[in-house]
Formats: sequence, C-alpha cells, structure tokens
Amino acid sequence: MARDNLNDLQAFLEVAQSRSFTRAAAKMGVSQSALSHTMRNLEERLGVRLLTRTTRAVSPTEAGEMLIKGIAPHLDEISAQLDGVSSLKDKPVGNIRISASDHAIHSVLWPKLQKILPSYPDIKVELIRENRLIDIVAERFDAGVRMGEQLAKDMISARIGPDMRFAVVGSKSYFEANKHPTHPEDLIQHNCINERLQTLGGNWAWEFEEDGREIKIRVEGQLTFSNCYDVLEAALAGFGLAYVPEDIAAAHIAEGRLIRVLEDFCALWEGYYLYYPNRRQSLPAFSVVVDALRHRGGR
Repeated sequence: MARDNLNDLQAFLEVAQSRSFTRAAAKMGVSQSALSHTMRNLEERLGVRLLTRTTRAVSPTEAGEMLIKGIAPHLDEISAQLDGVSSLKDKPVGNIRISASDHAIHSVLWPKLQKILPSYPDIKVELIRENRLIDIVAERFDAGVRMGEQLAKDMISARIGPDMRFAVVGSKSYFEANKHPTHPEDLIQHNCINERLQTLGGNWAWEFEEDGREIKIRVEGQLTFSNCYDVLEAALAGFGLAYVPEDIAAAHIAEGRLIRVLEDFCALWEGYYLYYPNRRQSLPAFSVVVDALRHRGGR
C-alpha cells in the first residue's frame, strides 16, 4: 500500500504540473483513463478533492496546492537518491530537467550539450522554454538559467555564458518613414515591438544606461510576443523597433538588413548562470552537465 501511495502521489504531481491528464499520461506512459482512475482513488482515500477539472484544463484545488508544497520537495529528494544509486553504474545516468529562456537554450545550452551528450547515452536532458522567472524547486526542475542579476540567493550557481549586451534595431523600411532615436526617451514616439514576461505581469521594460544611471523605458507598439526570436522577425519585416540580444541581431546588422540605434546607451550585462539546489550537485550525471555548460572564456 505504501508503494501504491507513493506512485499515486507522483502521478498527482505530474497532472498538477502538466495541468492536463492527456499530457501527464503521455509523459508517464499510461492511458488517460487509467490516470484519471488513479486520481479518483487517491482523492477517495484522502477524502478531499485535489484537482479541479474543466473541459479546458486541470488545476489543483486549495487542498491540492497544500499537498504539492508538502510532498514535492520530499519526492524530489527520493528521486535524487534513486538517481544517486543508479549513478554507481559504469556511466553517469539520470534525467535532468532545466528551465531556461529561448535565447539561453539556443545560444548557450544546446550548443554546449550537443557536444557531450553522445558520449553519455544514459543521461537524458529535458530543456523547457520558460521566459518567466519560476521557482525551480516548486515546479520540480533540477536547474534553471538566469542572468547574473536575477539569481536566487539560496541557490548554488555556475556561470555558463559570457557578458551580453542588448541592441535596439529596426529595418531600413522602418527608418525610411521614421527618424532615428538619439536618446532612449525618444522610443516613446516610436512603434516598438514588445516582449511579454509572464512573471512581471506585463511587457518587459527596455533597459539602458547613461552616466552610470539606469534608464527603463516602457515602450508601446502594435505587436507583442513572448520570445525574442519572434520580436526579431517582426523587426526584420519592418513592423517597428526591437530590443533583442545583440548576438541574434549581429548578422542582420552586418549584412544591412537591420540598422542599430542607441548603441552608446546599451550597457554590458552579466551573462547567464545555471542555478540549482544543493542536493543536485552530488549526482554524477548532473555534474557532467554542469561541467559541460560551465563558461571558461573571458567576460
């Protein structure tokens, strides 16, 4: 019975995290009907409803949220210990889930991981695109990626990328009809392409620096996206000014497809860090991934 309870709790966490019986069942390799039956049995044994089911989504009830907070860290500890036992095999083995932005995945994580993963077939890595700042422990990730200034203080961190700069860019066609901004405050008069960050509850403010003073501008425009690559494509199509990582715009600037403005106001930012709770660092598979991602170049 104790093992059944453990399996049922693990299933509950998968459903709560996925917000869908269909997605959770696919991930667990069971049928949707079997998973639904498991949840009903668990709720009957506990005598309380854990999930609210609608035609569109599944979400935890107040009791469900309480259970998640109480058991998720402990089940993660059990998983970590099992991974530790498995790691005593000849090669590192384990599943590693990392939360990161689209840019971090494309520019740092995947370029580095693809070089080492063929040598470690028993290490499975799941890269989840999250452009919001999340609690990786509560959402059951092994690690997350943030820029240096956004790091959680209670986490261990390892630098994985160089310092980075953002660029304000627009197409030739856009500037044929609009003046070049000469100061960040001029952006208020321009059609700007926004990027929405769910954590902030709104659009991301464009950040600049003048004489050591930080300037944040809330821009307006016709288009808003949830990732920087779509923002860049809209700028290339002439829909307005974009504020994107310098590296993804560099080739377009060099080839004349985009024009860069306000460069003197774009400060150098501390680059990406991998951050994770203490319990993960002792697992050989996790150590392999951290070592592969670690930044070894200059700033």
